Amino acid sequence: MGAIASFALRKAVHKALVNDAGIFGMLGGAKIFDDVPRGMQAPFITFGDTQWRDWSTSTDRGADQVFIVDVWTEYRGVRQALELAERVAAVLDGAALTIEGHRLIDLRLNALDTRRDANGRLAKASLRFRALTETI
Repeated sequence: MGAIASFALRKAVHKALVNDAGIFGMLGGAKIFDDVPRGMQAPFITFGDTQWRDWSTSTDRGADQVFIVDVWTEYRGVRQALELAERVAAVLDGAALTIEGHRLIDLRLNALDTRRDANGRLAKASLRFRALTETI
């Protein structure tokens, strides 16, 4: 159940991000990936790690999921990364996403971290979300 719930949630999150005109414009296209294609220029968004925990009751099957959305930019400072992260948070925090085979109970932003890659060329903002879902 966990992998299926996680995949269904990821598809719904991807759809919400790709369909947002603000994110599309800030990225310069639908640059949202599981892994970065070779030669891709920033800015772009990738999906980071996912954690799944059973959230079932005696009558319903459910999942407590934590997932990461990473925002990557080429600017040495983190301003652009934070501006894009703010838009991602506005789209997802509290969103009423439609998830195939599941009902979304709650979706919240829990944390935001920023850092630069080892060579200092890219800045990254990592947004950690928590989603509670029930199987339909």
